[in-house]
Amino acid sequence: MGKVTGFLEYDRQEQKYQLAGDRIRHFREFTLPLEDKDVERQAARCMDCGIPFCHGPMGCPVHNQIPDWNDLVYNGDWEEAARNLHSTNNFPEFTGRICPAPCEEACTLNLEDAPVTIKTIEQAIADKAWENGWIRPEPAAKLTGRSVAIVGSGPAGLAAAQQLARVGHEVHVFEREPRAGGLLRYGIPDFKMEKSHIDRRVAQLEAEGVVFHYGVNIGIDKPFQTLVDEFDAVLMAGGAEAPRDPKLPGMDLRGVHYAMPFLVQQNRRVGRENFADTDPILADGKHVVVVGGGDTASDCVGTSFRQGALSVTQLDIRPKPPLREDKLAVWPYWPTKLRTSSSQAEGAEREFQAATLGIEGKKGRVTGVRCSRVDEKRVPIPGTEFVLPADLVFIALGFVGPVRAGMVEEAGVSLDKRGNVAAHDGDYRTSRDKIFAAGDMRRGQSLVVWAIREGRQAARAIDEFLMGASNLPR
Repeated sequence: MGKVTGFLEYDRQEQKYQLAGDRIRHFREFTLPLEDKDVERQAARCMDCGIPFCHGPMGCPVHNQIPDWNDLVYNGDWEEAARNLHSTNNFPEFTGRICPAPCEEACTLNLEDAPVTIKTIEQAIADKAWENGWIRPEPAAKLTGRSVAIVGSGPAGLAAAQQLARVGHEVHVFEREPRAGGLLRYGIPDFKMEKSHIDRRVAQLEAEGVVFHYGVNIGIDKPFQTLVDEFDAVLMAGGAEAPRDPKLPGMDLRGVHYAMPFLVQQNRRVGRENFADTDPILADGKHVVVVGGGDTASDCVGTSFRQGALSVTQLDIRPKPPLREDKLAVWPYWPTKLRTSSSQAEGAEREFQAATLGIEGKKGRVTGVRCSRVDEKRVPIPGTEFVLPADLVFIALGFVGPVRAGMVEEAGVSLDKRGNVAAHDGDYRTSRDKIFAAGDMRRGQSLVVWAIREGRQAARAIDEFLMGASNLPR
C-alpha cells in the first residue's frame, strides 16, 4: 500500500492526452506522462484494503505485486519498484501502455469509481527504469546444453524466450515477419505503442543469448518436423490470426477488407518496411465504416482518422451499455459498461444494436453498408433497415483461432473444440512429445498480459521437462 490516508487526501489523477485535433496528425504516442511527484501521489492512494483484488486472478493475469510497488514509488524507491515489477512481468512498458487494466476495475477504490491509477504507475516505473539504465541484459551464468525452438515472437514467445535463456537454455525464435513483436508490432498502432519499445527488448534478449530467425514461416518455408528433430523442445506461440468471417453478401467488393491487413500495412508504412507487392489500403478522403465493437475495430477508427478519413462510423451489434455498472453485483470482476476509447473520442459515430446485413456496391466497388436494428436476442427488427454510405469497410469481428495451414497442420497436434492448439495450462504440453503451446495459439484471442503470463508459465514447464525441476516463477 502507499500512504495510510492517501486515498482520502488525493484525488485520482490520470494521464492526459494531446488534443484530438493535434494527435490525429501523427502516428506517435500522444499520452502526456505525469511528473514524478504526481505519480508518487497517485501511488500514495493505494489503501490498506485487506485483500488486494488488483493482483488476484480477477485483476492481474501476471499477478503483479501492485500494492508493493505502489508503496515503493510512494516512498521514492523507484529502482526497487522496477525490480519488483519485473519479477512478475517481463515487459511492463508494453502492458503499461496497452493493457485495458483489469487491475483497476478490481481495485477496492473502484467501488467509488476512483481506482488507483495502476496502469499509469506501471508505465512510469518501466519508463524510468529504462531512462536510468536499470534494465540490463541478464545472461545465464552457465549453459545447460539444452535447446528450445520458439515459433512466434509475440509477447508469449518473447516472454518464454527471455525466461528460458536466463536459466541457460539455447533459445532460437523463428518469426515469419522481418521483425520481432508479432501483433505488438504489426497489429497495435504506433500511436498506442511505438515500436522502439519492442526494439530495445529484442536487443536485451539478443544480449541474453536468444537467437532470432526472421522471414521464416514454419510449415511453409521450413518444415515443422525439422524443429522437432533439431531441438530438445518446441514451443508453438504463433498467435490466433484467423479472422472471424461474417459471410456477408458483398464482401468481395473492392474497398471491403478485414481489419488486420489495413493495420499491418500502416504499421509497415510507419516502420519504413517494404510492402510494394500489396495494394495500398488508405482511408484518406473516404467515408469509413468499421464493423465490430472491440479493440481491433477501435484501432481501425484511429488509423482511419490519421490517414484523413472524412467520416468513420463504427457498428456494434450489442446494446449500448450503461454508463456505470452495478458495483455490488459485478466488482471486482470486469464489468460491462460504456467505454470510449481515445480513437472513438477523435470523432467516430457509434451505432449500437446495429446488425450488418450486407454490403452494397456499384461496378464492383463498395458504396454502402446495409444495416438493421436488432432486438435483445440480436435478431434484426423488420422495418428498421438503413444504409450507411461507405467508400471503405473494415471487418473487425475478432479471431477464431490460429491459422491451420502450415505449422498447425504439419505439427499434427490435437486441437480443442474451438480450434486452438490443445494444451493444459498446468504444463502447456500438446498431444505430441517435446511440443508445447502458449499464448493466443493455445487460449484463443486474448490480451497481451495473458500472453506474457502464458509465455512465462510455458517457460517453466519446458524447463521442468528439460531439467526435471525449475526455479523459474510460475
